[in-house]
Amino acid sequence: MKFLVWLLRAAIFFLLFAFSLNNQHDIVVHWFFGAQWRGPLVLAVLVAFGLGLLIGLGSWLPARRRVQPPQPVPASTTVHRATERAARSAPTRPDADAAVATAAARPTPAPPEHV
Repeated sequence: MKFLVWLLRAAIFFLLFAFSLNNQHDIVVHWFFGAQWRGPLVLAVLVAFGLGLLIGLGSWLPARRRVQPPQPVPASTTVHRATERAARSAPTRPDADAAVATAAARPTPAPPEHV
């Protein structure tokens, strides 16, 4: 697989190199107010490609971040958080703990017998 990736990279490099050798002609880019720039055609094409790539990524990334679905939360974390919330919201009174302990210590009465 690594060999195929390197082969693809070599092919892309060769194509770009051949493109630059075939487009060495000088061009003139006319800007506003009479300004102009002279340079090789391949440089102008590569700059235009790079700017298009940056503008495209700049407009795509914010939309991608908004659309991302939320990450799933493990069930154990959800149960743990619910238990913590219940413990925080329950009123705590010192006499309530004593009443629970006293009720647990009392023997339960036997059910009445039916005749």
